[in-house]
Amino acid sequence: MIKLFVGLGNPGPEYEATRHNAGFWWIDALARELKVSLQPERSYWGLAARANLHGQPVWLLEPQTFMNLSGKSVAALARFFKIAPEEILVAHDELDFSPGQVKLKRGGSHGGHNGLRDIHAQLGSPDYWRLRIGIGHPGVKAEVVHWVLKKPAPEQRNLIEDSIAHALKALPALLAGDMDKATLLIHTTKPPRPKKCDIESPNAG
Repeated sequence: MIKLFVGLGNPGPEYEATRHNAGFWWIDALARELKVSLQPERSYWGLAARANLHGQPVWLLEPQTFMNLSGKSVAALARFFKIAPEEILVAHDELDFSPGQVKLKRGGSHGGHNGLRDIHAQLGSPDYWRLRIGIGHPGVKAEVVHWVLKKPAPEQRNLIEDSIAHALKALPALLAGDMDKATLLIHTTKPPRPKKCDIESPNAG
């Protein structure tokens, strides 16, 4: 089962609504779903909350170290509570997916994402789960930094929020450790109007 849910982003009001903070948005939605409140935890360099579900503690974490040092926060909490990499899910913004798309995967490379890069280094393992929240790509590599630190257009933000709500439907499966079911739920296009062009998009891989 997933024992630690992490959302990646940058702290501070100037970053709050930027694309790079999509992971924070997901954790905020998860906290609302579990009816817990994130509080500053200096020991873990982040905002954290603990929920007890089915007699098991589950942690929510938003590192406050800035994106490039996210692993410092994640590793501190994981080490203290003896949470293994495969029991960690990290929600983050994904350039390779359009707004509205969301995918679950375990392991693999960090794909150039600075938050994941530091988590890889600090955990000493890539073997954690990632919830990849599509934010779209500016089309030019040189524009990526500017893109992720900008606010999405309202229609894009709505699509991202829809994908976050869709992914939350897999929460019971994630908590039960049924990752096959969680993956199926998240990867299934949300009803009621699935479009073939969306499902078969080249970005969907």
